[in-house]
Amino acid sequence: MPPLPLLRLPRLVQCEIFKLLSIGEKIQLSFCSKKVSTQINNARFYSQKVIVVLDCLNEKINVHSENNKETFEITTFWKNHRGGFLSVIRYLLKMFQCKISISNNYNSDLFQPTISMLFDLQVEFKKLTILLTGSKDHNLLWNQISKKLELVEDLKISSVPDPGFRPVFTSWPQTINIWRSYWFNLEYVLTCTCSRITLELSNLGNQDLDEILKNWKAGGLPNLKHLRVGSQRITNNGTAILGMAPLELQEKEIQTDDGSKKATINTGFQIFEMFFEMLIYQSVHVA
Repeated sequence: MPPLPLLRLPRLVQCEIFKLLSIGEKIQLSFCSKKVSTQINNARFYSQKVIVVLDCLNEKINVHSENNKETFEITTFWKNHRGGFLSVIRYLLKMFQCKISISNNYNSDLFQPTISMLFDLQVEFKKLTILLTGSKDHNLLWNQISKKLELVEDLKISSVPDPGFRPVFTSWPQTINIWRSYWFNLEYVLTCTCSRITLELSNLGNQDLDEILKNWKAGGLPNLKHLRVGSQRITNNGTAILGMAPLELQEKEIQTDDGSKKATINTGFQIFEMFFEMLIYQSVHVA
């Protein structure tokens, strides 16, 4: 069988061929020549969607298909570690429709420049984990990304105890999970537009939860699907929540004032604190 004249084929035919290639095959083919690479990049919007998992600590990049059936690993060996790592990421962004996943890499020198570049390029994140300590570098990074958090599907924040720590949110991710969330007070919750909010080591107490539930019942927090709070300030003998002690809310079903949504409440103990969990769903009206 004669060789396929790939570069002389019409663009739509090329796109169909590129669709048939695996992630690894497409990356390897792009190395054949600059012209091949350009043609693959031109067909980016016909390309498969991938998750690019960045391991800044070990300078590795894994490219996964959305269903995780395909994966291709890239290890960088540039003398200029930062330049090499960032150039590979930019190379992949030109080739695929990418979402980025990066976690527990904040101790790497590559972490901050990588995150900064990706937000500047308006790249979407499947998962992003960051550390906020109130340091100058962390504050600079937060000021940059806090305006564009709508690019993030799942944001995880780890922070350190600091009474003066109050990051400002000018946008919100789809879901947020905060470890040491002592600073995420009632005002943050009531203005948050996330669909899932998870707060561990929180300072929220019974009165705060009562305010949150009353707000939700009145039509507030319209995007919320799931709320979980773990806090030592949730006590069974403290202020009533919707007229009940926290443990009385276990498996309790509540609904909004207009009846459009319902929620199931779970409460209990975890390690050294109580937890409060709320799962929200649409009411089903039978004609």
